[in-house]
Parts: sequence; structure tokens; C-alpha cells
Amino acid sequence: MASEFNEKGASMLAGITEEKVPSYDGRNEKDSNGQDDGSPFDVAHEKGIVNQYHNILKDGVRLHPQPTADPLDPLNWSSFRKHTILAIVMYLYFMFTYITTTTVPSFPQLQTDLGISYSQVNWTVALPALGLAVGPLVWSSLSDIYGRRIIFIIGTLIALVSSIGAAVAHDYSGYMAARFFQGFGASPGATVGMACVNDLYFEYERGQKLGLWVLALDAGLLVGPIFGGFIDLVSSAWIQWFTAILFGFLLVLELAFMTETLYPRTHMLSRMSLSGPNAGSTEIEKLGHARMNVAEVDLKRTTQLPLINIKPVPGMRHPKPWDSLLRFVLTFKFPIVVIAVGIYCFAWYWWILSIITMLPAAYVSYSPQIQGLLFMGLLLGTLFSEVFCSGRLSDLIVLRLAKRNEGIRTPEMRLWLAYPAALLSAIGLIIWGISIDKGYHWIVGQVAFFIFAAGIQIGNTVITSYIVDSYPLQSMSVITFYSVFLNLSAFIDPFFIAPWEAADGFTLTFAAQGILTFFLSVPVIAGLHRFGPSLRQKAGRPSWVNPEYDAL
Repeated sequence: MASEFNEKGASMLAGITEEKVPSYDGRNEKDSNGQDDGSPFDVAHEKGIVNQYHNILKDGVRLHPQPTADPLDPLNWSSFRKHTILAIVMYLYFMFTYITTTTVPSFPQLQTDLGISYSQVNWTVALPALGLAVGPLVWSSLSDIYGRRIIFIIGTLIALVSSIGAAVAHDYSGYMAARFFQGFGASPGATVGMACVNDLYFEYERGQKLGLWVLALDAGLLVGPIFGGFIDLVSSAWIQWFTAILFGFLLVLELAFMTETLYPRTHMLSRMSLSGPNAGSTEIEKLGHARMNVAEVDLKRTTQLPLINIKPVPGMRHPKPWDSLLRFVLTFKFPIVVIAVGIYCFAWYWWILSIITMLPAAYVSYSPQIQGLLFMGLLLGTLFSEVFCSGRLSDLIVLRLAKRNEGIRTPEMRLWLAYPAALLSAIGLIIWGISIDKGYHWIVGQVAFFIFAAGIQIGNTVITSYIVDSYPLQSMSVITFYSVFLNLSAFIDPFFIAPWEAADGFTLTFAAQGILTFFLSVPVIAGLHRFGPSLRQKAGRPSWVNPEYDAL
């Protein structure tokens, strides 16, 4: 492939000589005990992002990505601009799941309007999830070619038109087609949104920012039914009209405030690397001036690109449009990504669709509006865990462990929070199933929802941070892999959960889910904790990198 990380590209990326940084021999750095730590963050591994004079540090730990002196570098933008773009990214990722669940309180009305069964109405949640799974395979490479902004705009337009189509659909097939394209249009919120986060923030900030990004995903999943329950007072069609309004407002924000974040980092590091007072490693706060003036760099980038950019972003080697699909297949060669994503999606995350799609059947005597409000327990658990137990806490744990490890991070440092998270989700599932069959007060179900959602939110943040930290130079590919399987699990679950509950009841169904969550997830995560570095070393490095690290 044209975008392969070849030796010529590696030399240009690094801008270094053998005397300044040791060459990469296929092994990672050694820890204090002389053992291979499996870290992807050593200098040699980051040939494409280490500047030729210095290894830039933050609190004694190497920075990734390495910054430039360019004011057009997204890493150097103001906090306000960064957070404005992050908010837009979160908005689309919120809509990513909002569209799947906002119709849940209107299930009885949809059954009447479309003349379908309860199982068939469950499938109306599955179809947008299928679109969300297919979309990243299309959008990811295109965003690496033409930039993040134009893909966001096109995807939002497709979702807007599809929402209008769902609102005016009068038969089941037309409604389902519109639902699929709603998901397809919103799908850039996953992989392209994650790419924006990587463009804007250093790795040491990523846990918190990924936590906010994941929070948007989980909040959309849970806020959707709350809004849908009240909008259903007007009609089920108005749920889709309101969704179209939300996409329209998002489109305005993208056009007005979303700046292109894809940046030719490797090219610019070779032209405008930062310099410090001494050779070797330098804390970022002590850095001096750039090697050359920004005006001397004749390359349009970020804010200098056209409002609607339809040409490949200059200064980097671009993938082919089909490379996202090819790299999705090649990612199966890297076991820690496959194992981490597989266990989270199919032994943990997909049970949230069980709760969402079965809630109307569990509280059948309540109105759609009350059913929508019953999602508050899930929402509050998600918010609580993000504020107190998720991204920021994960960053703090990693920073402290890295300082004990001579300033070297390893991705496995992210996994400590996964153990309590799996336990919380398992407990929540079991309590809720029992509460429905025993007819307990609704507040018991809300407590169960709170506990379950807290575990889901922490687990989601941990897994996404872990796979990105494992392959930071291939973050787009690993998040594409994660997004496809996350949404495939959401697509599959509604097809079997209703028959399972009808056969075994709520207690046995959800107790089984809780048991599976804990006794499958925890041993596998422990295995990754113990053997992750060796698995990563044996698998070798991917033969490609994100385009911002792949110079022409």
C-alpha cells in the first residue's frame, strides 16, 4: 500500500541520525528489572514523532504526540478552541446512540402504526446499529484523506435527511431503510470523532477526554428514551422530526465552529521542531524557540484549509479509500485488540441493549413518558462514574504508575479500573432482573440501573484507552475495529433478548447476563494484564500508521 510505513518514510519522519536516537530492533524498552515492558511509547517505537534534538517531557514522562512550535498545530490551540471542537465531536457521538433508543418509549405506537410485532419493533433499534457498524469502514480512510471536518458535515447531512425520511415513512420497509441511513450518517462520531480527540490532545490527557467522548455515547443511549417518551405525547413521527432538528443544529455548529484538526505532524516536526537549552530530554515548560519561522513553511494546514475542503490534506501520505476495510481485517493479527474489544462487546456492553429494549415490557403498566423517565438511573450512573471514577482517575493511576516505572507508561496500566467496573455491571444486571419478577418498587430498579451504568461507563473508557495506548500510531484503525464490533453487538442483541426473556423470565435472563459479565470479563482482563506486553511484542508492529505520522 502507498501508505505503508516504509524505511524511507521512517527516516523522513524521524529527522534523526543513528548517533542521536538508537535504531529500532523490534524490541521495546526494558523496565527497571531488565524485562521487556511491552510499552509502545519508547523513543525507538515513536520514530515518527520524536524530534531530532529533544525528547519532550511532561512531569518526567515522554509526551505523545511530540509537539511542534507551529501555532496551527492543534496541540498548541487554546483550551477554548479545543473544547469547542471536542463539544461538537461529543454532540455527534451523542447522536450516534440517541437515534437508536429515542424511539423505545413509542414501541406500542410504532407497533400499531406499522402493524408489526414486539420482536419486529425491537429490530428498529438494531438497524441503525448496523448502519453505525458499517459506517466506520467507509468514513475512516476518507477522513484520513480529506480531513475530519468534511466527513462530519457529509455524515450529518445524511443523518438529517434520513431522519426526515423516518418521520414521513408509512410502511415498515421504508422506516427501516431510513433508520439504517440514520446510523450510517451518524457513524463518523465514532472513529472520526476519536481521531479528532487524538489530534487535539496529548496522550497523558487522553483518558479524561476519551472519558468525555464515551460519556457522550452512553448519554445519548440513555437520554434518547427520556426525550422520546415526552415527544411521543405528540406522535411517534415527531420523535424523528425532533431528531432532524438536532442534526440540523449540529450541522450549523460544524459549519461555524469546527476547524480541521488533521495535521501533518511528521512533516512539520522536520521543519519546526521545538528546541530546548540542553540535548536529550526536556520538560515542555522549559522549551525555547522553534528552529524556523512559521511564515517560512509553505504548506496549507488546519485553519488555512478551505471551508469545504475537497482535496487531500497536504503534507502527508494518504491511505486508499478502501484501506480502512483492509486494515480492519489486518487488525485481527493483533490479539490484544481482538481480545479486549471482543470481551467488552460480547460479554459486557451488549447487555445494555437488553435493558433498553426490554424496559417497556418490564414496566408495561407505565405510560411512555414514565418509561422514559425510568432511564434516569442509567443516566445518573453514567454521569457519576465519569465525574468520579473514569477518565481523570484513569489518567491519575497511569501517571503514578509510570513514575514508579522510570517514567515509562505501559497500556496495561489502564486496566486496573476494569475489575471493579465488571463487578458493578454484573451486580446491576442481577438486581434488576430480580426486581422485575418479584415486583419490587421501581426505585430498586433505578439503583440497579445506576450500578450497572457506572460499570459500563468505566469499562468503556478503560477499553478504548487501552487499545489506543497499545497502538497510538494506529489509533484510527483500532477504534474502527472497536466501533464495528461495538455496534454489531448492539445490532445482534435485540434479535435474541425478547425470546430469551419470554422463555426464562427476567430473573434467570438477567442473572445469567450478570454472571457471564463477571466470570468472562475478569479472567480475560487479568490475562491481558499479565500477558498483554508479550502478546503485543509477538504480534509485532502494524505495517501502517495514521497519516499524520506518515510523511511523503
